[in-house]
Amino acid sequence: MFRFKQFTISDEGCAMKVGTDGVLLGAWADVADDGVVLDACTGTGIIALMVAQRNAEASIYALDIVPEAVVEARGNADHSPWGDRVRTICCDLKEYREDVRFDHIVCNPPYFVDALQATDVARNLARHTVSLDFESLVAAAERLLKDGGRFSVILPTEGAAHFRRVAFSRLWLRRVTDVVTTEGGAPKRTLMEFVRCAQPLMPRCDVLTIHHRGGDYTEEYRRLTQDFYLMF
Repeated sequence: MFRFKQFTISDEGCAMKVGTDGVLLGAWADVADDGVVLDACTGTGIIALMVAQRNAEASIYALDIVPEAVVEARGNADHSPWGDRVRTICCDLKEYREDVRFDHIVCNPPYFVDALQATDVARNLARHTVSLDFESLVAAAERLLKDGGRFSVILPTEGAAHFRRVAFSRLWLRRVTDVVTTEGGAPKRTLMEFVRCAQPLMPRCDVLTIHHRGGDYTEEYRRLTQDFYLMF
């Protein structure tokens, strides 16, 4: 059980546990003006609830292919202040069809492309691209977004360039943040925001460092996550 400032997340029944990646994306994605948001690969529903906290008007759809994850996400939403604004859906994103087009899709996707897989089927679906490769993810975003809609994703840095190549000319990169775990180190994660539009964009690029060399959290990480973590 993870307690945040305004909600609690249970992850006992979900293959993907609460982690830094989800919190980073939920805090970083620019959702202030969105009316309808899709949290694809929702897992525990943590990103969906972070979106709900940050945008009091948004309707949020939380989708996952794993039934146990959807049950957990539903329970977490129902125990939050925003359960009535979160709709949970058990479906393969590749097969998902919806009457509405989304203003924003946020996604912490499965990302291990060729790594050795675990024996746990649900964990493989959550962590590996066995069910959702980059091409399928881009195609789903292109299909489900409004014109001008945005797609925000977090990936290991070594896979981010590959994802950008897959998205090229279909979704245009507008913002990118490389995430460094400890000051002076190489980036381990990359946050990217794409736009469904016809014209190429010049992306804004920056770097976010989580820890100083001594282990303390940086001020920039504190500012990003202070509305959620109890420790800040």
